[in-house]
Amino acid sequence: MPSMKKVQDTHISEQLKVLHGAMISLVSAMNRPQNDERMIEEAGIRLDRALFFVLVGIERLGPIGVVDLAERSGRDYTTISRQVAKLESLGLVTRRASPVDRRVREAVIAPAGKAMTDRIDAARERMGRAVFKDWDGEEFETFVRLMRKFADGLEKELSVDT
Repeated sequence: MPSMKKVQDTHISEQLKVLHGAMISLVSAMNRPQNDERMIEEAGIRLDRALFFVLVGIERLGPIGVVDLAERSGRDYTTISRQVAKLESLGLVTRRASPVDRRVREAVIAPAGKAMTDRIDAARERMGRAVFKDWDGEEFETFVRLMRKFADGLEKELSVDT
């Protein structure tokens, strides 16, 4: 008699391939430059598209060191460092010594940067509502809960090696 575990493992393996495909679609959609441009336009802000991810990343993850932000974005440290310096010159972020490790300089969202990310959030909500317009409340709540659970599990698993 065949083991039920193998049937379940096969099903899980197939579902993980589907999940991986969905994740590739998500990352691909989020990394398209025209989507950042659309978000910037929808938010009614003036910001170089190259700085968009860095500004939002600092607001969501900050205070954050440049090395950490570079690792999270898959971009080169020197590129992120230049972009943070540009955001600082625009008055959108500030940099300070980390209270944990004085050798590390952290980027922190400035009031003008927070006002800008608030406008981005409002635009994201308007655009997101269109994506979820055919979902009922329970589907959306379940999706958000499971996406957060997945992201937390992924973060935890990936941080084991660091």
